[in-house]
Amino acid sequence: MRASEIISEVIPPLVHTDSGEKALLWMDEFQINHLPVLKNGNFVGVLSESELLDQTDLEPNLDELFQHLPRPFVFADAHLFDILQHFSLFKLTALPVLDRQEQYLGVISAQDLLQLLAQSTGVKEIGSVLVLEMDANNYVLSQIAQIVESNQAKILNLFIDSDPDSTKIRVSLKINQQNLSSIIRTFERYDYQVLASYQAENQQNELQERYDELMLYLNM
Repeated sequence: MRASEIISEVIPPLVHTDSGEKALLWMDEFQINHLPVLKNGNFVGVLSESELLDQTDLEPNLDELFQHLPRPFVFADAHLFDILQHFSLFKLTALPVLDRQEQYLGVISAQDLLQLLAQSTGVKEIGSVLVLEMDANNYVLSQIAQIVESNQAKILNLFIDSDPDSTKIRVSLKINQQNLSSIIRTFERYDYQVLASYQAENQQNELQERYDELMLYLNM
């Protein structure tokens, strides 16, 4: 997935002659905290809501209000991982996209990106989540996949996060099974630390129904 494929069709850029009031109104209308600013068709930078709110008077145009704006952007051929990195690094709600000649093409909204991730990362697939913790040096993806697959299951997605002050990492697995009991036991046999498991809600409902049926039977 490339940046050019997920450009918003509804979020327009500001121009340098727009007033601060208009910029704030558009941010409210499109429910974002950032908008790109163009001057003579060229990308000038990204304006944030917090910068606008710091101003005492929003009637002047953006040229008068701001002499300099930050210029975070990605090129049209940027990969999804690069896009995510820019959103995280600059804490944006809208990220400008430029071609290789730095001509403005549009923006990617954080909301659209979140929907894309939900569609492309297996979030909507039925299954459960298992969180493992291990030393970073002991992380072997092939072994983790083998353990899951030995229980007739598959990994739909995998995320890794870490604490900068620790050598430990947390590995979150989305697995296409609702019952993780056998998988958890297998991981524990291989000395993996299982931090948490989040099993499908419908499984919990099924367990509750069985419990209710048992209690009804005992009370007969």
